[in-house]
Order: sequence, then structure tokens, then C-alpha cells
Amino acid sequence: MRRLYLFFFAFGLILSACGDDEGVTPDDDGMPGDLSDIPYDPVAYNLVVPEGYPQMEIPSDNPLTVDGVELGRHLFYDPILSADSTMSCASCHAPSGSFTDQLAVSVGIDGIAGRRSSMSLLNIGYVYEGLFWDGRSSTLEEQALLPVEDPIEMHNQWPNVVDKFKEHENYPTMFRKAFGIESRSEITKELAAKAIAQFERTLVSSGQSKYEQVRNVPGIFFTPEEQEGFELFIFEENEHPGCTHCHKTFNQMFTDHRFLNNGIEDLGGCDVEHLNNFPDIGLGEVTGNIFDYGKFRVPTLLNIAHTGPYMHDGRFETLEEVLDHYSSGGFCAPNLDPNIQPFPMSIEERDAIITFLHTLTDTVFMNNPAHQNPFE
Repeated sequence: MRRLYLFFFAFGLILSACGDDEGVTPDDDGMPGDLSDIPYDPVAYNLVVPEGYPQMEIPSDNPLTVDGVELGRHLFYDPILSADSTMSCASCHAPSGSFTDQLAVSVGIDGIAGRRSSMSLLNIGYVYEGLFWDGRSSTLEEQALLPVEDPIEMHNQWPNVVDKFKEHENYPTMFRKAFGIESRSEITKELAAKAIAQFERTLVSSGQSKYEQVRNVPGIFFTPEEQEGFELFIFEENEHPGCTHCHKTFNQMFTDHRFLNNGIEDLGGCDVEHLNNFPDIGLGEVTGNIFDYGKFRVPTLLNIAHTGPYMHDGRFETLEEVLDHYSSGGFCAPNLDPNIQPFPMSIEERDAIITFLHTLTDTVFMNNPAHQNPFE
């Protein structure tokens, strides 16, 4: 019996040695870590942009690939990123809301409300002047790292998430195909952020909104009310500063991406010291410059009919309230944008502008199968 035991023990050692010869080396947790037998053959992702759009600036260290974008889409929709596996990036950025959650302020896994509304990710790859409402991240790769460890949002730690990736049934293979890693041990939060950023850069307008069709397709025209609203939107005279100072139409994205104080906060006075009365100082929190207090990034107006409530804190439920604010000229402040000026506007004119804003709706973008949840 003892001889039989020794025989099987020795046979087991031989099998183990053969396994080592084939290159299957375990990681620290004892699980097979070698991924080199999985093909790595990156294919460039063909990013299609509408007519008139500029070429997107893609980081040289994170080119778009088919497998990178697909990994990013899975990570974007996977609640594995949150501490209790209940919240994904898409929880606050859903396609049905043009990649917002359509809430005044977003709520994290612990039921705690944040300070700000989720911004639309439509054309987010063209934002180079600073991401988030306050511009605190300079790249999508940096931005993607923050919500996971934010105590109000996903309330997790990246080492925990990375461990889940390494032990996952599919993610080691997907990371291999996306980035050419040779072992599960090479999976990092930085690679995860790169993949998410790749997916987010594909969230580009379809070019199928009525506004874009009117601009680019012969024979398609605005209705009379849409045309009136468009003319009021771009109209600039002494009594009407125009909307296009901040929501540029030349690049079809309806934003200039700047950070501005648009006069929504009553500071109780117009002197410099009153800038300290902002309940949320926005860009000033990043720069430390008091004249940046209360400044927030100008959002795109594309799909604006689907992204309410409006402003960084969701204080306006409707577009009517937004236009009433701008017509009033807002509240004074030393750093108020000079284009925030009171101007007369009838109810009919307000309704015409809103009718025009509805022509910026791009349902083709929101319903694009390439942007949807891969787990459904």
C-alpha cells in the first residue's frame, strides 16, 4: 500500500513538472496566471464622426481598438466596480438620458446624494479643457479612476476591484486581447481606466438630429416655429446677447467647454467678498482662485430635451425655467459672464426657442446598439 502511495505521489510530481514546462505558472493566489496562449491581435477601431466634426484627439498611449472599446463597454456597465456590486458607471450615465441619470443630483451606493448632477457623456471625447463640472480631471483616463473610490459614489477601493478582475471568468482574457498583457497579475486600475476611456470616446453624435439633418441634407427644413427659435437662439443685438456665445453652433456641439458663472446664485451682493457665499465654488475648488468661484463647465445642448433637470445642481426642472433665468439676467457677481444680460422675451418666443432645442435631439445616438449594456 505504501508503494502504491509513493507511485501516485511521484506521478503527481511528474504531471506538475509537465505543466510547468507548458508555461502555466500560478499567480500569488495559486490560480493559473499565464495568458500568452490567447491571441493578441489589436484591430484599430473605426471612429465614425458626423460631417463637420473635427478629428478627435486620441492619446498616443491609448489608441482605440475594437477589443479595448469592448472591454471598456463591459466595465462601464458592470456593477463589479462598486463596493456592493449594485452600481456601475451607467447608473449615473444611462443611454436613455443621453448618458445622464436625469436626476437633480446623483445618489451613490449608500443612498447619499452628491452635490451635482451627472453630466451627459455625448461627445465627451472632444472635451479637452477639463472634465467634470469643475474641470478637476484633465483626461478621460484620469476621470474614470475617481468614481470608484469616491465615498459618495461607488465607495470602493481599486485594489478590491482589480482583484475581482483577476478572478473573473472573462476579464483576464478581455484585458489580454485589449492590451496584450501576458498574466492576470498585469491587470491594473490604469488599464481599466484606459478601456473605459476608449469606450467613452466612441460616444459621438450620430449626425441624425433634425438640426444636423437641416444643415447637411438637401431638402430638409425647419418648421416655421423651429426656424423662429433658431433665429432667436443665434440673434445678437443690444437687447439680446444671443445664446451662441457659450453654446457654439459652428462645431455642431453647442458648447465652448469653458467654465463660467451664469448668474444662478444669489450671493447677497456684488462685491468680491460675496464670492465666498457660493454654496458650491465649482472651478474655484480646483484652482483656488476666488474669481473662479461659482464657475462650471458649459454643457452641450445636444439632447438637452433628455438631460434635465438642468444646471450643475439640477435646480431647474424645465427648459422654460432655464430660459426665464437667462431672460432675467441672473444675479450679479464680480465674475459673472458678461454675456449674461437681461433681455425681453415673450412666452411665444420662449416656446419657439424650446421647439428649436428639440431639433437637437439625437435618438439614434441614444439607441445605438454599440452603446448599450452588453449584459442585457
